[in-house]
Amino acid sequence: MRKALAVCLCLYSWGLFSLAAAALERQPNAVYRSRRETLAKKIEKGLIVVFGEGEPADISRDDFRQSDNFYYLTGWAQPNAALLIVPAMAASEGTPARSYSEILFLSPRNLPRERWTGPKLGPEDPEISTKTGFTRVESLDKLPIELSALSPQGFTTVYTELPSPAEHSTSAALWDWVQRFVPTQFQDIEPSVSDLRRIKDAGELEYLRKATAASIAAHQAAIRELKPGINEREIAGLMYYNSAKGGCERWAYAPIVGSGFNGTVLHYGANSKVVQSGELVVLDVACEYSMYASDITRTLPANGKFTPRQREIYDIVYGAQQAAIAAFQPGKSTIGKTTPDSLYKIAYDYINSHGKDLHGQPLGKYFIHGLGHYVGLEVHDVGDYKKPLDRGTVFTIEPGVYLPEEKLGVRIEDIFYVDQSGKLLNMTAPLPHTADEVERAMAQSKVVH
Repeated sequence: MRKALAVCLCLYSWGLFSLAAAALERQPNAVYRSRRETLAKKIEKGLIVVFGEGEPADISRDDFRQSDNFYYLTGWAQPNAALLIVPAMAASEGTPARSYSEILFLSPRNLPRERWTGPKLGPEDPEISTKTGFTRVESLDKLPIELSALSPQGFTTVYTELPSPAEHSTSAALWDWVQRFVPTQFQDIEPSVSDLRRIKDAGELEYLRKATAASIAAHQAAIRELKPGINEREIAGLMYYNSAKGGCERWAYAPIVGSGFNGTVLHYGANSKVVQSGELVVLDVACEYSMYASDITRTLPANGKFTPRQREIYDIVYGAQQAAIAAFQPGKSTIGKTTPDSLYKIAYDYINSHGKDLHGQPLGKYFIHGLGHYVGLEVHDVGDYKKPLDRGTVFTIEPGVYLPEEKLGVRIEDIFYVDQSGKLLNMTAPLPHTADEVERAMAQSKVVH
């Protein structure tokens, strides 16, 4: 009776759920299925088990976000779920051949909790296979049974996300059961999934474009409103509002609005200082659209005009970025600090050979971070940084110089995509780049505003 009631309520609530989830775009089921099948081909004589994130214990907190690997493989954005993939296996002595199979495990619905947190879907929904793209969808508590049945059939290894000693698994009870009772060894699935995630498909690129467009709008709003006397927090709030207007569901990372000395602190997060005339303001702010992140940094003069020294440092940072862009070669260039054909070295050498600090020393030592990183489901996305930047990769180029003694920090960060012809495309092109462009944009915005 309870199950029948749950099914009826699930059918009724699907329309409500669809409205609630409409902001989170999702690719067709076939895309996620193809990713799972590709992953399975990388695995030999093993099972793949991937857990989704658990629901927050505190129902007053609305901070659930699905784990990246689980979402990449399933497109499923609800908590308390798991994925089991059984790769195809050729016949061997004593073991028959086995075809590819997969099961999505979902937590049964908790109707009393849903009164507080909103309706969700469960394995009992009669259309769950159509909605998820999985032929088999089972209750989460059946995962141990399925694993027990598969263990004697020649599968010697479980490939999963191995938590470090400091981490707590999001499905702790199931994970403990798997470790204690499944007679297998465990291997980390992360390298195999990361290699797939490094190359973006057309759907992922579209979400990255939308995240970047909304983040660009946020930076344009900051250009309009930045002035001496405004609080850093007010600028951060303004930027969040404009990114939300563009369809983003959350920050891609904690926003950094650092004026004066704060602009020399890479991960400054207080955003509490009042901006003073004559200061530079570093704005490292971007949002997430349908789980995909953007990452943009601009450096603006608070009063709309660079001082000669500020312009000098800004031009050096911009010149380093342009040198790296000019040196890019698809399938050859890398962004690691010590990798062959490193774009980092190009940018570093430019900075170190242009300009001096107050003591006459080269500026290279003030470029204290890497030149860039992959961008995707994570703002610092996974992928082997030793591999060349080839077609389908999305990454940042973000040189910076930070001079605490002068209370002067400059970073310029843009997102780039390598298209199928090997051309490097700047996804953040609509924003101002040169010092002259920055000053013109700030002056024009004040006139219009």
